Amino acid sequence: MNLLENLKKNVLVADGAMGTVLYSHGIDFCYEELNVAKPDIIEKIHLDYIAAGADIIQTNTYSANALKLARYGMEDRVKEFNEAAIKIAKRAAAPGNQYVLGTIGGLRGIRKSDASLAEVVTIVRQQAEALLTGDPDGLLLETYYDFDELSTVVKELRKLTNRPIIAQVSMDEPGVLKNGMPLNDALHELEAIGADIVGVNCRLGPYHTIQAFEKVTLPKRAFLSAAPNASLLDVEDGRIVYVSEADYFGRAAALLRSEGVRLIGGCCGTTPQHIAAAKKHVSGLAPITKKNVIPHKPIVIREADPTKFEPLHEKAKTTRTVIVELDTPRHLETEQYFIGANQLYDAGVDAVTMADNSLASPRISNMAMGAIMKQQHNVRPLVHLTCRDHNLIGLQSHLMGLDALGIHDLLAVTGDPTKVGDFPGATSVYDVSSMELLQLIKQLNEGISFTGKPLRKKAKFSVAAAFNPNVRVLDRAVQRLEKKIECGADYFITQPVYSKEKILDIYEATKHLDTPIFIGIMPLTNIRNAEFLHHEVPGIKLSEEVLARMEACGDDRDKASEEGIQIAKELIDTAAELFNGIYIITPFLRYEMSLELVQHINELDAKKERNIVHV
Repeated sequence: MNLLENLKKNVLVADGAMGTVLYSHGIDFCYEELNVAKPDIIEKIHLDYIAAGADIIQTNTYSANALKLARYGMEDRVKEFNEAAIKIAKRAAAPGNQYVLGTIGGLRGIRKSDASLAEVVTIVRQQAEALLTGDPDGLLLETYYDFDELSTVVKELRKLTNRPIIAQVSMDEPGVLKNGMPLNDALHELEAIGADIVGVNCRLGPYHTIQAFEKVTLPKRAFLSAAPNASLLDVEDGRIVYVSEADYFGRAAALLRSEGVRLIGGCCGTTPQHIAAAKKHVSGLAPITKKNVIPHKPIVIREADPTKFEPLHEKAKTTRTVIVELDTPRHLETEQYFIGANQLYDAGVDAVTMADNSLASPRISNMAMGAIMKQQHNVRPLVHLTCRDHNLIGLQSHLMGLDALGIHDLLAVTGDPTKVGDFPGATSVYDVSSMELLQLIKQLNEGISFTGKPLRKKAKFSVAAAFNPNVRVLDRAVQRLEKKIECGADYFITQPVYSKEKILDIYEATKHLDTPIFIGIMPLTNIRNAEFLHHEVPGIKLSEEVLARMEACGDDRDKASEEGIQIAKELIDTAAELFNGIYIITPFLRYEMSLELVQHINELDAKKERNIVHV
């Protein structure tokens, strides 16, 4: 009797975690290599699960793909590890005639940039072909957080084989995927595109897994599966542990069966003891064919605050828009800072922007300074947000705080690596890339948490992305802009530009885009400042002409500042003819230099207006 025929009549129990058992034995390296290096260890674990009552075992191939094996320099051993794994599992299952599933783990995790969908198809197909040579009873797709990835893989494997496909999603929140899609909708869609068994695994323990299935209707053709973790994880003496009594897991298995689940196994933290308990509690129970489903009641998500808020990118599409960067102090004295911000705003600046610890050096929190600027000085803040300093938890918390403060203008950036800053031993987080951060921010604008949970209100962020035009091949940089637009960028802010020719090149390369671009202009203060920017700061290059003009000023500080401002004015003259957005970067908090440039822009616009009226 094949697997699907058996599931028509019975509730089956699958094995538990392979990695948990290996980890408990002190093994903490490439588990898939053991298929070849120490196959007896893997076979022993299979046999222990079979002895515990497992009807189904899965191959030790969760990470046996080219992407994950590359971490160990073993990406060329995909075929070897997968073929060895299925031979081991088949050998262990032969006496009892257990079913063997070839396991293929998700690739993307929290970062879509880990692999494009095209790369996913290539990588998964290579692994699946190796597993299929061993004649498995089905293919198990597990721990997929990205629904687009899982649905793509199901479609590809359906073209490759007629064997049963088990497709399991992973959730951060019970009953909802990371993209906000209800679990019930996801499972039925997976059934529609060809999966034979659909369900969930990992991340959540038994309690929340049962809770999630309470809102899942029985599929018409496919069967339901579940492989919860033993419990929520804990850390003891630096080691990950799961605290859960085996009998509790077994009782939960019976409750999952009551929710229509026919294939029940275990994920992280589960052992043969957990599987034995599950077998004990579901043995003799027939699968259910009808169930009462708790209706999914979508939480009403309120629209963002209707208070008038003209996004900067909308204004920049039609009229001159000027923003000025005034980085927060590296000390605790703030009086002069707010004097400068107020003078700039009074001069007509549309927003004052604040970096997020630029060059990886700590400054007063731009969130705190932005709140004071908005609430006490009525100055519009535009805050930068880096991927470097915040993990996903911190990013969402930070963004929710900004929304609560009414700060809606953001620049999403990767952030300079910590090695260049004041604390070179500090860690860089980079849970996500700047492109993924753009997508997550736009998800908040839909009222959906990073985990997929409803936030009950939509945020209203207007999000800029960084653009570095100081590269050899500008077309490649523009291609990156196009990807950022797809991810949700509303407008772009460039690195400082120091030649008229470069501004013209930017215009020609981007004129096909409707997304506004703010050209970065930063006045130079002296030749040392110019040489530092040119030679040491990533993303900034000065022309030979500019370097020569600054060098001609020698040690005369006033003359150098005047020349730096004059160069900036000339660049603004060119930029203002081609772009509505101007981004002035204040050097060393010398806001009087930025103020002079703002006044120059005002004069240009006034002159232009007079000419229009005269005509």
